[in-house]
Amino acid sequence: MRARHAGFLWALLAALALGGVHTAAFAPTYAWWAQLLALAGLARLSWHASPRRAAALGVAFSLGWLCCGLWWLHISMHQFGHIPAPLSALAVLLLALFLSCYYAAALAVMARLSPGLGVAWRMALWAAAWGLAETGRATGFGGFPWIASGYAHTAGPLAAWAPWIGVYGISALAAAAACALAAGLQQPLKGRAWTAAVLTTSFIGVAAYGLPRNFTQSTGPLRASLLQPNVPQDQKFDRELIDANLDRLAVQIESARGQVVITPESVAPVPVAYLDADYVQRLQQASTQRPLLLGTFLGDDERGYTNSLIAFGTVKPYDYGKRHLLPFGEFIPTGFHWFVKLMGIPMDDQLRGPHQRAFEVAGQRLRPLICYEDLFGEDFVDSVVGPDAATVLVNVSNLAWFGDVMVQDQHLQFSQMRALEFQRPFIRATNTGATAALDHRGQVTARLTPSLSGVLEVSVEGRVGSTPYARWLQAFGLTPLWVVLGGVLLLAMGRRRQEIPK
Repeated sequence: MRARHAGFLWALLAALALGGVHTAAFAPTYAWWAQLLALAGLARLSWHASPRRAAALGVAFSLGWLCCGLWWLHISMHQFGHIPAPLSALAVLLLALFLSCYYAAALAVMARLSPGLGVAWRMALWAAAWGLAETGRATGFGGFPWIASGYAHTAGPLAAWAPWIGVYGISALAAAAACALAAGLQQPLKGRAWTAAVLTTSFIGVAAYGLPRNFTQSTGPLRASLLQPNVPQDQKFDRELIDANLDRLAVQIESARGQVVITPESVAPVPVAYLDADYVQRLQQASTQRPLLLGTFLGDDERGYTNSLIAFGTVKPYDYGKRHLLPFGEFIPTGFHWFVKLMGIPMDDQLRGPHQRAFEVAGQRLRPLICYEDLFGEDFVDSVVGPDAATVLVNVSNLAWFGDVMVQDQHLQFSQMRALEFQRPFIRATNTGATAALDHRGQVTARLTPSLSGVLEVSVEGRVGSTPYARWLQAFGLTPLWVVLGGVLLLAMGRRRQEIPK
């Protein structure tokens, strides 16, 4: 008994370490194969586990994965929110623990249903349960799909599936492949296990080289100026420094050479109504030859404020307000006002934007996305389908809250996945990084050095047309994925009943 408990403790520690390896698979390493190996290791550890122990292994793996992948939240809470380090670290741990419940449930279900099933059914079961856990995390309680496992595959053979099934479908396929690898490790002398592994590997290879992947057409080039002011977060809202920061911003705008100038999120850290009239006039003069999209806030004290982009230098007024708000930073969940007030975040309870209209410039239609809105393709898929679909996706962000290690590259990778899913170029203007341009294949074509002030002058090729994923996502949302994965799970349950001796 003592030996079994000791063995299980070592298994939990191994799962925790594998979770850390899983995080290392994401940008900036782009080691997609490490994601498969880490998940295969988890499958191997839980191959003969009881549902309770499998759930515990799922929690350990998820804690290693998510604590390593979300540790930068500690920076925003401790360094800028002035929450004591132990409390901010505890908050990150509790968030990771909450999100790990999805994966604990998935592994418990797999442990409950997999005994007696053949390797092919186990693979299907892993794909269904893991895919449902990932999709559940992306949609439940407002959704927080940061570093979902499918994002590791913006590089590698599984990337070919992005315009067909999207990031959560890729998560499910990766789980099936990991299960096949685990089967080869678990049963090395049985031909079926290795056959399953070989067939799975072949299937991924066929997908990489055989799937149709060109669904959009060029609408011509667009020259854009992407600004990176590099204002430290602790200076951004400092009243004594705002005027100097805004002056440097105006100089960058005046020096830009593109057909459109794009600034980061909330680069003007006060509501536009409170900007000095002379400064507004300066921006208007700088925008006479090319329009400007300025990150600021719209609204007033009575109605509230919206994190927005507003246009200068256009005949018709244009503004875009952020719609998918960040919990704790932009809206306060019920019962957590005390916690948010501890951090003293400016504009901590905002309004949702009213529309999703594209911004038309130089024959292109630009679809703005503010901060982590680009994680939710299902929210803005309407903008990339139909005759008036956007030809270029735009993200404006301020990641200075979180430092410059890991978080910038992770966010860039999420934009790469959206570019692959919808086959649209993606341009990003950020305060401290990653300011970059991506083509419609998700390849980075230009990028500014992080934590330096500058203007990135880029040319991107707009695209029109719809991928299969965009079409079914626009028509049905994520429902087809729920139905397919849920159906596989039900079939596995039925198969399990047939396998149980009567």
